[in-house]
Amino acid sequence: MTKTEAFQSQARDLIDNLKAVCANYGLGNDGNEFKIITQVFLYKFLNDQFAYEVKRLDPETAKSESWEAALKEYTPEAYKMLTLRMGGNTAILKPEHLITTLYMQQNEANFSEIFDDTLTNLAALNSEVFSVSTEGGAKVVLFEPVSQYISNPARRSEFCKGMINKLVNFSFEDIFSEKFDFWATLFEYMIKDYNKDGGGKYAEYYTPHAVARIMARCLVQEEVQNVTCYDPSAGSGTLLMNLAHEIGEDCCTIYSEDISQKSSHLLRLNLILNKLVHSIPNIIQGNTLLHPSYAGQQFDYIVSNPPFKLDFSDFRNELDKKENNRRFFAGVPKVPPKSKDKMAIYQLFLQHIIDSLKDTGKAAVVVPTGFLTAQQGIDKKIRRHLVDERMLGGVISMPSNIFATTGTNVSILFLDANNKEKIILIDASALGQKVKSGKNQKTVLTEVEEERIINTFNEKKVEDDFSVAVSYKEIEAKNYSLSAGQYFEVKIEYVEITPEEFQEKIDQHIANLKSYSNDSAMLETELTKIIEGLNYDL
Repeated sequence: MTKTEAFQSQARDLIDNLKAVCANYGLGNDGNEFKIITQVFLYKFLNDQFAYEVKRLDPETAKSESWEAALKEYTPEAYKMLTLRMGGNTAILKPEHLITTLYMQQNEANFSEIFDDTLTNLAALNSEVFSVSTEGGAKVVLFEPVSQYISNPARRSEFCKGMINKLVNFSFEDIFSEKFDFWATLFEYMIKDYNKDGGGKYAEYYTPHAVARIMARCLVQEEVQNVTCYDPSAGSGTLLMNLAHEIGEDCCTIYSEDISQKSSHLLRLNLILNKLVHSIPNIIQGNTLLHPSYAGQQFDYIVSNPPFKLDFSDFRNELDKKENNRRFFAGVPKVPPKSKDKMAIYQLFLQHIIDSLKDTGKAAVVVPTGFLTAQQGIDKKIRRHLVDERMLGGVISMPSNIFATTGTNVSILFLDANNKEKIILIDASALGQKVKSGKNQKTVLTEVEEERIINTFNEKKVEDDFSVAVSYKEIEAKNYSLSAGQYFEVKIEYVEITPEEFQEKIDQHIANLKSYSNDSAMLETELTKIIEGLNYDL
């Protein structure tokens, strides 16, 4: 086992231990457990990150028997200068915020109050950089009191004591040089129990990493600098993290919206883990469609896995107004008399994305595969707009069950305002291996298959029954269909045969048909006898 693998195992043990403390106090699988776990984990991460920076910037303090004690000897001016030298991804802590300080106070009668006050004070100190905004402009700070979720006040201090004792013997300091994949895997492990349907109205808490990687690598095919990246239904940010990783975390700024409080908390945690703290103020918790916080702003890159079907009948008429005619150019879905939960909300997100894309921008959006061929309504109007405006990059139709939580077949639609030439259409539906995921079955792509899809898309390769490169004119001629299969060449295999051989085959087929007919008559006779016998017995 490598050092990184060993640390990964230890970090998972820490998460499991924190969950065990919650379970011992009646919070296992409780609706508030994720708030406790993610906040306590983040508190530990920020402590160790601060310690790492202090020791990096002040070697003398690092050599001290106790760096925490040495830190307390700093003058206010020296302490301020030290924190100013820290990178923008590091939260500022005071000595009283350190885990070792809390650990020494765990036997105090009011320890739960000390613990909670530490978190809230730390959040206030870093509010300007680390707060998420709501659509109304309110700030959602880093931490809130965690002991409040223990219903019995007499047990709160013991609960906080259990938490602090799980944190004190573990450190992230030796692993901060690790890259994206390490933190992505750890983040996924932490939220796996909270990635359930119903947690957020719009939120998709994570998209399979294979899908996210394909989207990012097909979008970013060259080095770029100082670009903006946006997701209007961001969930926990899997798509944005993969995109930022492909571009370079220092070369992009993230913008996001999502109606779910839970997903906004998880996205903030993801940004912190992946050195994208500078983008936290751009996280907006709100209704993207009804109150778009970035209305009028356009972006270099957009990625999204929006909800496909959702009841938005309560605010449907507010969307269908004159001021939204440009944004929802293809229309707003009507409210059906039945099954309101099947309203095609993805059509609105897709139109919102098109409206939010720069003239030179690129986007990748997960859509139901049925969108590619629908011959009427909003779907077709959108496809026609993309063709008429010459802003298609391509389409990749994915295998069924690539998302374990939905049986809907999905495709990735790529928009590219610069692409005036061939559009690459890929049918990857036959790829992947079926595996069990909980109660569901999902399809997993191998690394080789991922690379095949990405290389085929980026190089616009044509492969029999897999990919085709077509012109805008060809798409118009096919009634704006974006399904690769409709453009594949139909192959007819010819075999040379003599008239005698042909007649012999025909005679054999006739003989077979007569045999089948005779067998059928015999079976019918036998069945009649059986039925008559049964009737006689009755």
